[in-house]
Amino acid sequence: MGNIYCPSLMRIEGVTWETPDTTTFRLLFKDNAEKEKFFATYKVGQFGEYSTFGHGESTFCVASPPTRKDYIECTFRAVGRNTKALQGLNEGDTVGFRGPYGNSFPIEDWKGKNILFIAGGIALPPLRAVIWNILDRRKEFAKVSIIYGARTVRDLVYKKELFEWEADPNVDLVTTVDPGGETEDWKGKIGFVPTVLEQVAPSPENSIALVCGPPIMIKFTFPVLDKLGFKKEQIFTTLENRMKCGLGKCGRCNVAGTYVCKDGPVFRADVLAGLPPEY
Repeated sequence: MGNIYCPSLMRIEGVTWETPDTTTFRLLFKDNAEKEKFFATYKVGQFGEYSTFGHGESTFCVASPPTRKDYIECTFRAVGRNTKALQGLNEGDTVGFRGPYGNSFPIEDWKGKNILFIAGGIALPPLRAVIWNILDRRKEFAKVSIIYGARTVRDLVYKKELFEWEADPNVDLVTTVDPGGETEDWKGKIGFVPTVLEQVAPSPENSIALVCGPPIMIKFTFPVLDKLGFKKEQIFTTLENRMKCGLGKCGRCNVAGTYVCKDGPVFRADVLAGLPPEY
């Protein structure tokens, strides 16, 4: 099987600065056989390990869908040694990549259903992969709604895509920023994501809700969904907390026998409710 820790070599095809500290890379496999192997198994919601030589590796989601097989994309914030080194790279440079790892969103079970996305800040990338996966297969699903917020207008990621989704007649997009985070030309809502969700009041009938954001946002969003009539079986989220090796070897993401990297990162709300509070 070879060395399970040996990364594939990827060339940076494109660099997009989403915010002053958040970057999106478009990556191409240097080896076509490794590319084919990746896309033969990759499902939306899975994650990878991204490395810079001499600095280590970091865990975050694959932010592009399996319907687009020429490249993969990732979005990350510079918070540590490796992510800062990643942000120092340019187009044409090489990074290491291991993956895909973890489970995935069961979108094949959602055909014909309404899909509601609820995201906050830098937590949009995991859902962005699902959004594009569903939009690339638009006829297979019913209504698509997106509620996305950040602390300030500057902190909103994928601004160009937000304009695309807003202009798409097949998508209902609501954007919001926290009170005080707006600018003079801001035309979206002002308020915290759970509050805006309650105002929009999407119907739970024939619907699936996907939630991703800071823990405090998720904590206050789940009760709103419950109040609106969503059952726990209709709600999904994805976690990246404490994952390191991606293989269940280091034990860093293990709590009471559950490994985020192997049993997740995608969890349904009823399953998440049975996990220890550390999650």
